[in-house]
Amino acid sequence: MKVKKIGLGLSVLWLAGAAVAASQPDPSGTWMRGDGNAKVRIAPCGADICATNLWIKDTSRGENVGDKLVMTVTPKSADTLAGKAFDPKRNLTYSIQVKVRKASLVTRGCVVGGLVCKNVNWSRAQ
Repeated sequence: MKVKKIGLGLSVLWLAGAAVAASQPDPSGTWMRGDGNAKVRIAPCGADICATNLWIKDTSRGENVGDKLVMTVTPKSADTLAGKAFDPKRNLTYSIQVKVRKASLVTRGCVVGGLVCKNVNWSRAQ
């Protein structure tokens, strides 16, 4: 009898864990930056998530196709991921929050211990 209860308890825990995992925010996809200057693909890369530039309108600010941002994030709430983002081209690490909606994202990157932050709006690319 105890074995059945333990098995049932483990099954319930597994189902609860699967439900939480399924409800985590997922920023995967192709996104256009709000200023119209960049199109990126966000996809898993190993244990992290990478945002890779697919298209850049104006490269004068040092952005190029192929540039990556490697994000190590975990769920902060039902619609927000938070953690660190590493820009290998500039050798900079940012704190980052990614608020995920069905057709939009808002990213907030901060440096200097959170003293300098910038929000960027994104819309899902067609």
